[in-house]
Amino acid sequence: KQWYQRRVAITAGQLDIHSGGEDLLFPHHDNEILQAEGYSNSRQWVNYFIHAGHLSIEGCKMSKSLKNFITIKDALKKNTGRQLRIHFLCHSWHGGLDYSESGMSEAVTTEKYFNDFFLLVKYHKASLGEGISSFAKLSPLELKLYENLQECQKTVHNALADSFDTPTAMRALKSVVSYTYTYLSEQKEQPNVRLLIQVAVYVTKILSVFGVASSPHKIGFASAAEGAVSTEDVALPFVKALSEFRDEVRTAARGLKAHEILDKCDNLRDNVLPELGVRLEDREVGEPAVFKVDDKETLLREKKQRQEEILRKKEKSTDCDSALIPLL
Repeated sequence: KQWYQRRVAITAGQLDIHSGGEDLLFPHHDNEILQAEGYSNSRQWVNYFIHAGHLSIEGCKMSKSLKNFITIKDALKKNTGRQLRIHFLCHSWHGGLDYSESGMSEAVTTEKYFNDFFLLVKYHKASLGEGISSFAKLSPLELKLYENLQECQKTVHNALADSFDTPTAMRALKSVVSYTYTYLSEQKEQPNVRLLIQVAVYVTKILSVFGVASSPHKIGFASAAEGAVSTEDVALPFVKALSEFRDEVRTAARGLKAHEILDKCDNLRDNVLPELGVRLEDREVGEPAVFKVDDKETLLREKKQRQEEILRKKEKSTDCDSALIPLL
């Protein structure tokens, strides 16, 4: 065909990598090889062929004739670019990829899983500092976490060296994050913040290589628009001071049984701070609240979902009460 001939003419000589869909393996690429090597009198026109899997929409192959295709512009109206990248990374490049609501929902969950981890590490860094000597001996729990990190690094390296196996690499990152949560739940004393930072920095580094995190030099999903000093870095000391003051007020209010003051503290947590992009998470009585600088839109969306859930429960309770009236 003419397009074979045009491509051969344009790429006369030798190509290192030639890509295309898996359906082009035969006869399209075989024909190209024959024409190119015959035209250029070369014994090997392409060093490596990469044949990608097909994209399907809700289980059906994407096709203009079936009118089941979706543009990137339309996809970005439903999800962020980061969420789309996470979805792609969780599938091998040479396997099929199904773009579906369930698949994107899983990507959103994965994004939140990493983000919550990053925010938790930042909280420990802000509240406890890095006050452990780098030469201090690791406890058995800390040593196990460090070994998990080393195993994760080895798995990620081997996965990427094995035909860019990003699904395995992503599972390894989620695994080390999961064990970090286990470490924090089992650690009775102050956690080793240096070790937590080491894990978070590595996870951020790999996600930045994948184009998911914007900077390998900061923990988490830093905004690309941020300069040398981020809004979060500036805000955290003030958020920490406010959180500690609120903890003291709540402790005093409990002793005085001042429920109105406790309600004001809850309002600060549930309504005021989300508008400022700050998340407060209360823990057991006597333990300080966890404070995090988070995405404002995410916090407001969660607030709306909580309000809708409360409304649904009230409506369900009203319906049940109405159904009981005739029986009385």
